[in-house]
Amino acid sequence: MEHSTPKTAAFHTLGCKLNFAETSTIARQLTGAGYEKVSFDEKASVYVINTCSVTENADRECKFHVKRAMKANPDGLVVILGCYAQLKPEEISAIEGVDLVLGAKEKFNILSYLDDLQKTESHGLINSCEIDEADFFIGSYSIGDRTRAFLKVQDGCDYKCTYCTIPLARGISRSDTIENVVKNAMEIASKGIKEIVLTGVNIGDYGKGEFGNKKHEHTFLDLISELDKVEGIERIRISSIEPNLLKDESIELVAKSKSFVPHFHIPLQSGSDDLLKLMKRRYLTKLYTDRIAKIREVMPDSCIGVDVIVGFPGETEEKFLETYNFLNELPISYLHVFTYSERENTEAAEMQGVVPIPERKQRSKMLRILSEKKKMAFYRTQIGKTLPVLWEHENKNGVMYGFTENYVRVQKPFDENSINTIETLKLNKIESDGTVSAVPAFEEFLAKFSS
Repeated sequence: MEHSTPKTAAFHTLGCKLNFAETSTIARQLTGAGYEKVSFDEKASVYVINTCSVTENADRECKFHVKRAMKANPDGLVVILGCYAQLKPEEISAIEGVDLVLGAKEKFNILSYLDDLQKTESHGLINSCEIDEADFFIGSYSIGDRTRAFLKVQDGCDYKCTYCTIPLARGISRSDTIENVVKNAMEIASKGIKEIVLTGVNIGDYGKGEFGNKKHEHTFLDLISELDKVEGIERIRISSIEPNLLKDESIELVAKSKSFVPHFHIPLQSGSDDLLKLMKRRYLTKLYTDRIAKIREVMPDSCIGVDVIVGFPGETEEKFLETYNFLNELPISYLHVFTYSERENTEAAEMQGVVPIPERKQRSKMLRILSEKKKMAFYRTQIGKTLPVLWEHENKNGVMYGFTENYVRVQKPFDENSINTIETLKLNKIESDGTVSAVPAFEEFLAKFSS
């Protein structure tokens, strides 16, 4: 096909930080091949949509963004990739406007398809593999803004949680080499970015599949030990890690680290041991409580986030209250609440004890309110402390926001010179929007001195 000159490409990402990292890498491939990157609502030669299978409305979201692309340029090529593309390629290829569907193995080879790709009037072309062929690793990182980068260190999952389609969408657990992760981290540092967020499907399983098979030499502890030595990165955040894979040694390394921050996100999913067994999780509540206690012992001010699923089959009112009370008593900082929804080809979809949708929504609402209470209680413990804040680039009605190392969201009047800088401030008070205002630490010192 004849491309307009210059060739242009637009990208839209649905889902997790890992998807953002991969979209960025694919965008760099296209810009390296002469494409100019444009915004998704502009006229482009190619529209790339990276999809997610975790959201309940994956098909609706995909169709919506295909329509957006077609509105911007009816002649533009539309390429769909990502988890939903791997799970439902035929369904996606039938969406009007879709020209190409790339599965888990093909998405990083997008350039090899584009030159010969024609706008189609019927079903889009599918290039999708059996998921067990996805046994290789493509390192990637995204720079979403000038402040932080998402660095992919691991992909796939060997766990068989009964509600989850991710192993079907992303394949077996496999990892980047430590050398390549460190090289990517150094590249990110050289761009002046202050924070790296480590991402993957199951990053605590890091090391498995380093050689394209089940062999490995390294562990998650080895990885974070090496990353801690990289010069030029002010902060490294561990995005999400399974409780059974978060070992004492890793927690202790973070506590002593010069760059790893005191912020953990640890999936729980349920506070009922019966439901954890039905979900085929690899721990019970006792181990989870131990992990939280260990973090609090060595990092009392750390921020701890928790994933929880409500409305899983068999979650009676009594079992839900078990979860609610367990979370209420735990010294955690916030929750990510997911309302269970049935997924094809998962064990949970066939289970008895289906929870009615209105009940799922009601329980979800209760936990979201609990999350807000937990967050405010955590913020209150930080008021009066002097902490470094990394300011972000966004200007929201004259206000800018940043985060402390332990993930307290701080605000101040927008100042362009502060973007991507770290400022040490005394946390002052919780504002009506749930963020925290702060004053420069030296102002407090001067006030004391002058009195």
